[in-house]
Amino acid sequence: MKSSGYVRKLDMLGRLVVPMEIRKQLSINENDKLEFFTENDSIIIKKFIPVCEFCGSPDDLETYREKPVCKNCLAELKNL
Repeated sequence: MKSSGYVRKLDMLGRLVVPMEIRKQLSINENDKLEFFTENDSIIIKKFIPVCEFCGSPDDLETYREKPVCKNCLAELKNL
């Protein structure tokens, strides 16, 4: 894992600011969702990419009962 050289403090509510340069580099925009992972003593933050609840595809997603579902799986659901 490569260090970015940035160090940030958590505020009283546990929030931190992701540096603008990192946000630009990773195309992270205001209101984008981020996903947190832990590994040993590290926290890994990734831009959240929604995927189909059934097949895991990130393509052609629609919302079905508040869940992301791709068009292929949605068509299969309609045929049940």
